[in-house]
Amino acid sequence: MTLLQEETRRPPNRLPKPVGLLIVLTVLLALVGGVVLGGQKLYDSAFGAADYSGAGSGSVTVQVRPGDSSADIGATLVAKGVVKSAKAFTKAAQADDRSRSVQPGFYALRLKMAASQALALLLDPKARVRGRVTLPEGIALARVVDRLVKFTELTRADVVAALKNPAVLGLPSYARNRPEGFLFPATYDVEPGTGAVDALVMMTQKFTEEAAGLDLEEQARNLGLTAYQVVTIASIVEAETALDADRGKVARVVLNRLAMGMPLQLDSTVNYIREEKKARLTLDDIAVESPYNTYRNKGLPPTPINSPGRKALEAALAPAQGDWIYFITIDKQGRSLFTSSYDEFLKAKAKAQREGVY
Repeated sequence: MTLLQEETRRPPNRLPKPVGLLIVLTVLLALVGGVVLGGQKLYDSAFGAADYSGAGSGSVTVQVRPGDSSADIGATLVAKGVVKSAKAFTKAAQADDRSRSVQPGFYALRLKMAASQALALLLDPKARVRGRVTLPEGIALARVVDRLVKFTELTRADVVAALKNPAVLGLPSYARNRPEGFLFPATYDVEPGTGAVDALVMMTQKFTEEAAGLDLEEQARNLGLTAYQVVTIASIVEAETALDADRGKVARVVLNRLAMGMPLQLDSTVNYIREEKKARLTLDDIAVESPYNTYRNKGLPPTPINSPGRKALEAALAPAQGDWIYFITIDKQGRSLFTSSYDEFLKAKAKAQREGVY
C-alpha cells in the first residue's frame, strides 16, 4: 500500500466531542430563543396591552365618574386620547394598590401618556381641576354672579336663569324666595360640569347649616324679630363695619332706631342700589326714590343688602346693650363713635372729614 493510499483511507479529522456538543446546544438555544421571542411578540400583538411611552404632551380634561372601575377609567382615557389601550391602564392599576383611591372628579392629563404615568396623575391632587370661587363676607348678589362667571365654567346666562327660579335653590322658607343674603360667604369648589342651580344650592345649604348652628329662627323670635329681619340687619352690620368690637353696637343702633320709629339713614342701603359705591353721599344721592333709601323710608330695606357672614349674624342675634342712635367712623382703622347725642355725632363727623377719614 502506497503512502497516498494510506492517507486516503484514514478517517477525516473530527472535533473533540465536548466542543461539538457545545456548538449544537448553542444553535438549538438560539433557535428556541428566536421562537420564544417571536412568539412573545406575536402574543403581545394579539393579546398584550398596547401602551405609549413617556409623559405625553398637550392637555386634556378627563372626568372620573362616581363608581367608575379601572376598566371604565381606562375606556375614558382611550376615548380622550390619553392612553393607547384600556388594557394598559387596567394593568397599571392592578400593579398599584393606590389605584383604588382615585377620586371622582375632573383631571388635567396629557395626550399619549404611558398608562402608569396617567395613573400617577390621577392619584396626584394637584391634577384635579376645580373651579374654586370665594365669596367674601358682605358680597352682594350681583357680585356673586360676577365671581361665578369669572372663576368657574358657568355662564352668566345660566346663573341668572337659575336665580330667576328661586324655588329650586334650596332657600329657607323665611327667605321669601329671595336669594339676596342667603348665599353664604365661603369658598366653594365648583367642578367642571356642575350646573348653575347645583352651584347656588351649595351656597344656600351652607347658609342653612350656619343658621341651624346659630338657632337663628328661635333666637330671632326671642328678639321679637323674624329670621328674615335678622338676616337683613346682619347684612347692614356687615356693610357698616369690619371690626368685631363694633358689630354688636351697629346692630343695637339699628334696633334702637326701629323701636323709636326713626329712619335708619344708612349710606350702605343707598349704595346697594348704586353702580358705583361712594364713601360720601351727596344730598342728591340720598334723595333718590327707592325702597332701599333709608333716608326717605322708615324701617328695614325690603331685602338684605349682601350676604352676611357668621360674625354679623351673631351680632344681629346678640346686639350690644346701649342707648346709641348715631354712629360715625372716626379713624382710618375703621373704628366708630357711638352716641345718643346728635351734637356729639356732628362734631365727630366734622372732625373725621377734616382728617380725611372718608
